[in-house]
Amino acid sequence: MDYLRRYAELAVRVGANLQPGQKLGLIGEPEHASLLRALAEAGWAAGAGDVECLYLDDHVRRLHAISAPEELLDRTPAWVETAALGFEGAATVVTLGDADPGLFADVEQWRAAKAWPSRYREIMHDQTLRLAMAWTVIACPTEGWARSLFGEADVERLWQEIAVVSRLDLEDPVAAWQAHVARLRDRGRQLDERDFATLHFRGPGTDLRVGLLERAHWLSAWSQTSWGQEIVVNLPTEEVFTTPDRSRTEGRVRLTAPLHWYGSRVEGGWLRFARGEVVEAGAAEGEAFLHTKLAADDGARRLGEVALVDVESAVGKRGLVFGNSLLDENQSSHIAIGSGYTDPVPGSASLDAPERLAAGINVSSIHIDLMIGGPEVDVEGIARDGTRAPVLEQGHWVLAAV
Repeated sequence: MDYLRRYAELAVRVGANLQPGQKLGLIGEPEHASLLRALAEAGWAAGAGDVECLYLDDHVRRLHAISAPEELLDRTPAWVETAALGFEGAATVVTLGDADPGLFADVEQWRAAKAWPSRYREIMHDQTLRLAMAWTVIACPTEGWARSLFGEADVERLWQEIAVVSRLDLEDPVAAWQAHVARLRDRGRQLDERDFATLHFRGPGTDLRVGLLERAHWLSAWSQTSWGQEIVVNLPTEEVFTTPDRSRTEGRVRLTAPLHWYGSRVEGGWLRFARGEVVEAGAAEGEAFLHTKLAADDGARRLGEVALVDVESAVGKRGLVFGNSLLDENQSSHIAIGSGYTDPVPGSASLDAPERLAAGINVSSIHIDLMIGGPEVDVEGIARDGTRAPVLEQGHWVLAAV
């Protein structure tokens, strides 16, 4: 089966939902060239007004992380900044898949954590927060990624795994995705009806209360741009999520899966929150990397997202830690340190940073998902009058309809 073509068409037609005459922007690594070319072909076939491709090379970034003076570690080349600015208003597809998951193993963790173009990151964050581009993120298999999972560069096997979780193996992937997203949207509406004030996560090493914004809705990966273009921002996706109150997270949480972040890894991690802020953190592996990310800016120690995923997740049922943030975040419930999403909070996309902070939405240059759910973790919703209702029990969705 031609998974490459099917994935490209799904990303263009459902993910970014390219409109006739609209520019299609593509962002990926050199190792993703075959998929990026398929995306370009699908874009032109769908009536794109133009197609542009931005390649970011992690091998070059590794050399930069090793050799650049500290003050230049997070600098953004002018051509990258110009390209990123050019994606506003476009349909944009980002491909994720490490060329080599161990690429940064010999780089000091704090340097690896900092060596990412800061201005590029700020521009892309700003455009997504303002709902100023029609974007989606998809996975791209590579030989190095396959070798890290299977002990050999079996890219076809990795394609088969991604095909299952992305529903590319079904007769009509587009129709299957439309039905799946509709189910997730129904789950979000069910949570909205409950109007919980707090979520309480409990499990081994975890006793965490996440305060929710009163105005925030529960959403799926289905979204809309500021001009009304419907998109699905992650393919695959299994989550419903909302924007928490940046000042109301309390307790301790254990990471139930490793964090893989552009060649770096954190395993056995934990965080302790007080008054919304991470006040302690540690990890069995990658602790320096974690601390560097938490120190990125004033908002990096606070939450920007909380998401619920049950054990029926197509990704989780594979029983494989993919080592890819797009896929792994859909294994189980998770939180994200850093920037808060605006689309769950009506009217907030037009707010500037101080106004978002005043509304309780976190502001940061980072957004990093951390897996905290699974079969051992229960989740309860706490209403504003203190009554409780189970949401997830041993990872299973049990929330009853109102």
